[in-house]
Amino acid sequence: AKVNWDPVENTVLANEQVVDGRGWRSGAVVEQRELEQWFFRITRYGDDLLAALEGLDRWPEKVRTMQGNWIGKSQGARFRWELTAPVGDVKDIEVFSTRPDTLFGASFIALAPDHPLTKAIAATNPAVAKFMAEAASKGTSEADIEKADKVGVDLGIKVKHPYDPSWELPVWAANFVLSTYGTGAIFGSPAGDQRDIEFAEKYGLPFKPVVLPPGEDAATYTVKGEAYTGEGTIYNSDFLNGLSTKDAINVAIKELVKRGAGDATTQYRLRDWGVSRQRYWGCPIPVIKCASCGTVPVPDDQLPVLLPDNADFSAPGNPLARHPTWKHTTCPKCSGKAERETDTMDTFVDSSWYFARFCDPKSKEPINKEEAAYWLPVDQYIGGVEHAVLHLLYSRFFTRALRDCGLLDLPSGEPFAGLFTQGMVTHETYKSEAGAWLLPEEIDKRDGKLVEIATLKPVTIGGVEKMSKSKKNVVDPLQIIADFGADVARWFVLSDSPPERDFEWSEAGVRGAWGSIQKLWALVEAVPAADDGPADSGEALDLRRLAHRTVRDVTQGIEKFHFNVGIARMNELANALRKAETSTAPGMATARRECLRLFAQIAAPFAPHLAEECWAVLGGKGLITVAKWPTPDPALLVSDSVTLPVQINGKKRAEITISATADAAAVEAAAKADENVIPHLAGLTVRKVIVVPGRIVNIVAS
Repeated sequence: AKVNWDPVENTVLANEQVVDGRGWRSGAVVEQRELEQWFFRITRYGDDLLAALEGLDRWPEKVRTMQGNWIGKSQGARFRWELTAPVGDVKDIEVFSTRPDTLFGASFIALAPDHPLTKAIAATNPAVAKFMAEAASKGTSEADIEKADKVGVDLGIKVKHPYDPSWELPVWAANFVLSTYGTGAIFGSPAGDQRDIEFAEKYGLPFKPVVLPPGEDAATYTVKGEAYTGEGTIYNSDFLNGLSTKDAINVAIKELVKRGAGDATTQYRLRDWGVSRQRYWGCPIPVIKCASCGTVPVPDDQLPVLLPDNADFSAPGNPLARHPTWKHTTCPKCSGKAERETDTMDTFVDSSWYFARFCDPKSKEPINKEEAAYWLPVDQYIGGVEHAVLHLLYSRFFTRALRDCGLLDLPSGEPFAGLFTQGMVTHETYKSEAGAWLLPEEIDKRDGKLVEIATLKPVTIGGVEKMSKSKKNVVDPLQIIADFGADVARWFVLSDSPPERDFEWSEAGVRGAWGSIQKLWALVEAVPAADDGPADSGEALDLRRLAHRTVRDVTQGIEKFHFNVGIARMNELANALRKAETSTAPGMATARRECLRLFAQIAAPFAPHLAEECWAVLGGKGLITVAKWPTPDPALLVSDSVTLPVQINGKKRAEITISATADAAAVEAAAKADENVIPHLAGLTVRKVIVVPGRIVNIVAS
């Protein structure tokens, strides 16, 4: 099979492991090679993997969309274009298209650079052979191909149009056609496809529009530079004229079937998972190659196949292939001399089922079915979005395969009920005058400009990117802990933004978190030594209500991963506690002591070390980490009053605080009597007042 070859790691990569034409781990430009490979038939589950995404309602929509696009189900037609003259034994070219309604706009046929017919012609055509070699050396990802200039080579052959044998079209090889999708051949209809129009205009290939956009005049409508890919009415298309694009697709397919040229079909972008790797650290593929018996599976009683512990890593390539003894064995069938398969499995195989093993890691069987049936699917999975079409898709396939092999009792086949994808910590990047990446501690600000400390030469500030060792935009966590403490680092990371978003690391942000931690400790140090009576009225009651609302909000924030919201609420409570230190209201000491104990408990997941210290000072029993999580008092979550915004003709003009039990008439009267509302109503007649209980007051006046 044609594979993606990483020349640095000397191994094969799956399509999902090629990012912008480069190896996902090494960063090397990936090459195309033909190698014997082992595959997992993931395509067998294509429909199920796609349809089941709808039921994963606790997964981010973006991940479901990414997997759906990767599976890429397309409905269209598969049909043949007869060659005007056979090329060897080849008499026609088969094409898959989702837009047979544009067949009368066809201008050319394009084959993938590694299409079998391209290869056959290249054997006697140096220009085609050169084009193939150049295409094989370029990036292999669809994104990479999409960004590249559309280039090709005329193969010197022609085909007959399936609807009109007298109409002949040239056949080209083009770099934007993928052998891994459809049939590796397309018909170019330039007026309706951007890649096709770029190619046709580059090489002067004639074309005509066949889809008339709504509101356009057929007599004057033209297409140049930019293709029209929307819906419309078919014209310039013989028996399809006057039909909508949707209806024309169905009629076009019926005509292809009638002529015996093709059929309706469903195509997938998803390809079987090539798992062969030329590495030491993968699972050995349990296969033995015998000259007499062919390929023979390793017997069950000889599993698992173990890796040798004396492999030689001094040279590039597969150490198993050059091991002096490991690969040599006997055939299970004939007992003759044989060799083990030296390829190992993609390491994503291991991560595709470990969660099932974890249900009982001590089991003598790979999976304890009873325990796995109890624990799976995983309730909540947290991982990076970069695994959307790698680990997460492979795991969904693996659990289905394990279920169907009788190794897993999981009817749905879904491994993860809930998925949360966290963001990345980012930082500015810096380059020296010589072009080398610099660590943040290797630069300094002098006279308002950044310079390299070692040379005092100017530093170039790059983009804000994910922290990585290669670009040196990393911060030493040990230094942060030494300077500020672990709690400050945790508080800053959790407070900056919702955890699903990337956030930029900054010294100012760390210092802000340090200030919040110091404020909490200062509040605890100033705690009254004893209660001063009941705190069931006035300012003391208001403070307690705020504390219990904060407990509720922080609890909800943790459950929903809205940690930044929880910290924002705790900061509000800290400000109220600071203000309460100067209050002489009855019961305030009692309220402060209660509120600080609650504060310490809800701060524990965010700043555990400080929370333990605070808990001890406040007289808490045992460790705070084993204390019961606080439950807010329902009676204190109901406020006696409510603050409502007042809008006049759609613009906010005031806020009023009124009893939570006040009826609409009382709320309206209070709004009209507010000192900030009266000037805006001067000279106007109130036409209507809309009171939304507990939410807002709208006054319409003219």
